Amino acid sequence: MRNVHDNILSCVGDTPIVRVNRLASALQGTLYMKLEMLNPGGSVKDRIALQMVDDAEEAGALTPGATIVEGTSGNTGAGLAMVGAVRGYRSAFVMPDKQSEEKRAALRAYGARVVVTPTAVEPEDPRSYYSVSAKLGGEPQAWFANQYHNPSNPIAHYKSTGPELWEQMDGKIDAFVAGLGTGGTISGIGKYLKEKNPDIKIIGVDPVGSLYYDYFHTGQMTEPYTYVVEGIGEDFMPTTVDWQYIDDVVRVNDKECMQMTRRVVREEGVFCGGSCGGAVAGALKWMRLHGKEDMNIVVLMPDSGSRYLSKIFNDNWMRENGFMDPDYGLGSVRDLVRGRGERELISVPPDASVNEVVGIMKLHGISNLPVVSAEGQLTGVLTETALLERALRVGGGNTQVQELVLSNYTTVDADTEISVLADLFRRARVAFVVEGHKPTAIITKIDLIDYISQVTAAMGEGGK
Repeated sequence: MRNVHDNILSCVGDTPIVRVNRLASALQGTLYMKLEMLNPGGSVKDRIALQMVDDAEEAGALTPGATIVEGTSGNTGAGLAMVGAVRGYRSAFVMPDKQSEEKRAALRAYGARVVVTPTAVEPEDPRSYYSVSAKLGGEPQAWFANQYHNPSNPIAHYKSTGPELWEQMDGKIDAFVAGLGTGGTISGIGKYLKEKNPDIKIIGVDPVGSLYYDYFHTGQMTEPYTYVVEGIGEDFMPTTVDWQYIDDVVRVNDKECMQMTRRVVREEGVFCGGSCGGAVAGALKWMRLHGKEDMNIVVLMPDSGSRYLSKIFNDNWMRENGFMDPDYGLGSVRDLVRGRGERELISVPPDASVNEVVGIMKLHGISNLPVVSAEGQLTGVLTETALLERALRVGGGNTQVQELVLSNYTTVDADTEISVLADLFRRARVAFVVEGHKPTAIITKIDLIDYISQVTAAMGEGGK
């Protein structure tokens, strides 16, 4: 008998790689997709589910009669539910309310208990899906998989996905691209590939609203906020992400993720989910800047489009969220900075006093000021409001400003699209243009408004 298995778990892995033809035809290099949605549970998370359960059983942490508990966006839960069904475990999963109904239904199909929690709360909030899953995982006879801090997560990809990818490509791979979620996938694969060839570039893709992009480029934790795309991005730092194996992080917004998902299905015939669209959009951005004719780039495709029929593939939902609106080609941050003319970036060190900084702001007529370390690293932003509040206190003028820095800023590079910058400004106070991890310019909301007004006015003139 050929390709016959004792149970579904031995079918995990060995997913195919296919070439991207139409979407990347105008770019230098060849882009390939590793189709992880073809795992039996429907996603890349089958790999870590099996590894985490195997390791827990071996360690005696997961015993007969136990209940598997996890906080999940859906895919890890499905993988764990599948493993639990075969091994005889009950399962209970906690999901944020932004996840699709299809994902909830899939978990219930395995007989799992599903607890839905609010998305728009801090990770430390007792209502968050991190807190609720940890609480359920602490109950008697429960085993908490804890994918965000479980070393079995990256180990699964170091042992299986990385070697598999290397063998399939015969070692002819120049860059690997994956969405950043728990960080386990990109860290495990990145570690393996770099052991084989340190020159291979490992690129993460992060959605607007997540904190990974800013952390990678500045080393600082900025304020995260909610976004729509599922399965990638984060509002805290998991221990399963290992930055030493990541060479670059590319940012995408919700609209790019949704529209690219639809394009992948229609132009490449691959029925994929939103995080796949985000990964492909990020890979294409990276190729536009770094692609070379003989390059081979592989992007990991985490899950199937079947879990997003009520969202991404529903025209009404897409329309309601503004994802069907056309893009007007407003240019990039480079165009904005060039158009407004050269401006010196005024900054202060962390040990400057409130009185000194107030004087600098008054001299230059500015209300936001970056705080930059002696090494040139951005550590935060100062606002006139924070300075005023401290200056009004007795002796407050002598306070060092490092006590007052805020994290409600964002970072961009010169190639960031204006549409992405506009999304970032929905929550961030200011944006810093960063080159080589160091800030080179500041962009305010009024800068963006001025630029868009000029561009749209020019478009209007051109249409007359």
